[in-house]
Amino acid sequence: MRYLTEVQFAVGNLRVHKLRTFLTMLGMIFGVGAVIAMLSIGAGAERESLRIIDTMGLRNIIVKDREFKDEDLKKIRENSLGLSTRDLQAISSVTPDIEAYAARKRVKTFQVFSFKGKSDDSNVVGVTPSYFRLAKYNLAEGGLFAEPDERDFEQFCVIGSRVKQKLFGPLASIGQAIKIDKMWFTVIGVLQDNNLAKDEFEGVKIQDFSNDIYIPLATALKKFELKRFESELDEIVVSIKNTEALKPSAVLISEVLANTHGKAEDYSIVVPRELLEQNQRTQRIFNIVMSCIAGISLVVGGIGIMNIMLASILERTREIGVRRAVGARRRDIWKQFLIEALTISFLGGVTGILFGFAVSRVVALYAEWSTVVTPTSIAMSFGVSATVGLIFGLYPAVRASRLDPVEALRYE
Repeated sequence: MRYLTEVQFAVGNLRVHKLRTFLTMLGMIFGVGAVIAMLSIGAGAERESLRIIDTMGLRNIIVKDREFKDEDLKKIRENSLGLSTRDLQAISSVTPDIEAYAARKRVKTFQVFSFKGKSDDSNVVGVTPSYFRLAKYNLAEGGLFAEPDERDFEQFCVIGSRVKQKLFGPLASIGQAIKIDKMWFTVIGVLQDNNLAKDEFEGVKIQDFSNDIYIPLATALKKFELKRFESELDEIVVSIKNTEALKPSAVLISEVLANTHGKAEDYSIVVPRELLEQNQRTQRIFNIVMSCIAGISLVVGGIGIMNIMLASILERTREIGVRRAVGARRRDIWKQFLIEALTISFLGGVTGILFGFAVSRVVALYAEWSTVVTPTSIAMSFGVSATVGLIFGLYPAVRASRLDPVEALRYE
């Protein structure tokens, strides 16, 4: 009860100078807000990065065909035919730690028709059956084509959710036929959306397959003509048995492709785990910078608290003398001023937490991925604000308690 009375007394003293108290709190508000925003944005970014990398496969090595202007491509084709099934066979035969492999070829953008509607901009993509598993594509309904369908050049397809909506609306799509460039394909599956906020990660494009139509790779290469100088494949995905073998396998794949491509650099090799490590290094730098900004704001807030408390001592010197004269001990004086400093710090901390939460929500709306405000970050912010109040409020409190009562009573 005694402490509650002292807190009420401290709040009453602060309310006498509302504007000054508010201005003093601003440093704490921005500092604590920066801590909350930094932790929540950092945690959200890390979670989104992990989710993106997971869709690429942490044990995968991805070989991508590079795009060139027509005049440059013509020169490159003098030494290399581009990424091809021959590369796929070479990689699979010489890399000992391969668990599985797959290939992908985006054929073209076609008008696609069904009995219900049409889609003007759907991408037709040929893939091997294992591609769905390695690329972490999940089914919403239906099934996937298998190795026998690949061998027999079956005209089956698996469609993205946007394609399904355009062609069939709310109606069932499984078992229905769609027309692609004068050929009919049977829909056997619909893919789930990946709902990723980014279409690029560390310079690597992320697949949005909601507008894609997937058919067997062998069917795509047989039924659809490639443009002149166009490579046979766009992408090869290789899954490695364990993460320790990723770097050696990537080096080996690079050597194999250097031989099959006549040392033409018309491909790139992406190791998602290395992208994750690179992203984590960037995230650590971001956290350090944000911590410095938050620290500076908190120090400024602490100096503001010390300043207002020292000013308060000068204004209340006579009051301190009267209290000492009627029996107040030194510890009662420094406790009173320390409680006032902690009250400013606490109120600034609470407001800062709300401010930081609002900032993180705005960032989440802009970035299109969720931020994470954890109980740990809130507890840390309270702890930081209390520590700042204690450190910067202690000196003024001790100084007030050491005032000579006689000199204080004579102070005008």
